Amino acid sequence: MKGLLEYVGLQVVVPPPSSKRTMSLGVQHGPEFACLPLKLNIGNLIEAREMGADTFIMAGGVGPCRFGLYGQLQKDILADLGLPYDSLILEPPDRGLWQFIKRVKKLIGNVSWLRVIQGVRLAYNKAVCVDELEKLVQYLRPREVKKGIADQVFTYSLTTIDKADNMSNLLEGYGLARQKLLHIPHDEHKQVLKVGLVGEIFTLLEPYASLEIEKKLGYLGAHVTRSIYLSDWINEHLFKSLFNGKGKKDYKDYAPPFLNHFVGGHGQESIGAGVAFAKEGYHGLVQIAPLTCMPEIVAHTIFPRVTESTGIPVMTVYVDEQSGQAGISTRLEAYMDLLTQKNSRVERKSYH
Repeated sequence: MKGLLEYVGLQVVVPPPSSKRTMSLGVQHGPEFACLPLKLNIGNLIEAREMGADTFIMAGGVGPCRFGLYGQLQKDILADLGLPYDSLILEPPDRGLWQFIKRVKKLIGNVSWLRVIQGVRLAYNKAVCVDELEKLVQYLRPREVKKGIADQVFTYSLTTIDKADNMSNLLEGYGLARQKLLHIPHDEHKQVLKVGLVGEIFTLLEPYASLEIEKKLGYLGAHVTRSIYLSDWINEHLFKSLFNGKGKKDYKDYAPPFLNHFVGGHGQESIGAGVAFAKEGYHGLVQIAPLTCMPEIVAHTIFPRVTESTGIPVMTVYVDEQSGQAGISTRLEAYMDLLTQKNSRVERKSYH
C-alpha cells in the first residue's frame, strides 16, 4: 500500500514496527477483551499520529469475525483521545480489483487512471517479491551454517524493495537479493522437519504479534510454510485469482468433512490448510491465533479430529499482551522434540 500511494504522489506515514510501547498504548486505550490485532492497530495509529498522519486506510470484513468493526471502532477510540482521523475502509474486500481501484482513485483525486493502475501493478509485484524472498528464507533458516544470516540479508532486501519506484528497479533489487540469499553457506542435503503454520492472518504475518514463532521454529530446525502469504491474499480477494489462479490450491476445498462452511476469519482455511499440509507429508502443524478469536477457536476444537484422521500433531498458540517469549520458546522446543522423536520412530519402523 505504501508503494502504491507513493507512486501516485501521496505522502505516506509508516509507524514504527510494533513494539512494547505499541502494545502498551493499545492495551491502555482498547477494550480489554478485544483481540490482539485491534490493540496493536490502535497503538500503531497513535504512533503514526505522532509522526503526522491524519488519514488511515484499512480493509473491512464480513461474517462472524469482529474485524469488520475495527475500522470504525478505532476511529471512535482515537477521536475520544483527541486524535481524530479521516479513514478509508475498503469493504467488503471481495468485490474485486476494480472496486478497490475506484476507492483508491477517490482518495487520491486528480491522478490519471493509467497512473493508478501502474501503481497497483507495482504494489502487487512488491508483495510478490517479498513473499518469494521470505519463502527462500524459510528454506534456508534450518539449513544455513551460521544462524541468522538469511534474516539479515532479508531485512536489508526489504529496504531495497521498499525504495524501488518502478518495475525495473524492483526486479533488479529482487534478483540481487535472491542471489545473495542463495550464496549463504547452507546444507541443502540436511534432513529437516517440515512444519505448517496456520491461523489468523494478522498473527501469521506480523512477527511481533506471533512472538516470531516462524523464525524460532526455523532456528530449531523446521522448514516452515505458512498457509497465508500476503500476495496470495491480494490475488485471491482483489484480483479474483487472475495471477497464477489455476494452479493455486484453495485450502477451503480441503476442509470438508471436518468443517463444511464459513465460520468467519480464516477458520475454515486453517482446517483446510492443516489437511493439505498433512497430505503433503508435513511432520507437524502450529496454529497461531489471537486470544478470543472465535473463528480460530472453532478450528482449534476441530483439529483433534484432523490429527486422528491424518496423524499430524497440532500445537495451538493463543497470543495476547500477556504472552512471553520464554514461555513460547519452551513450548516450541518441546513440540520440536516431540516431532523429532515421532519421526525417528516412523523411520526406524520403515527401516525394519
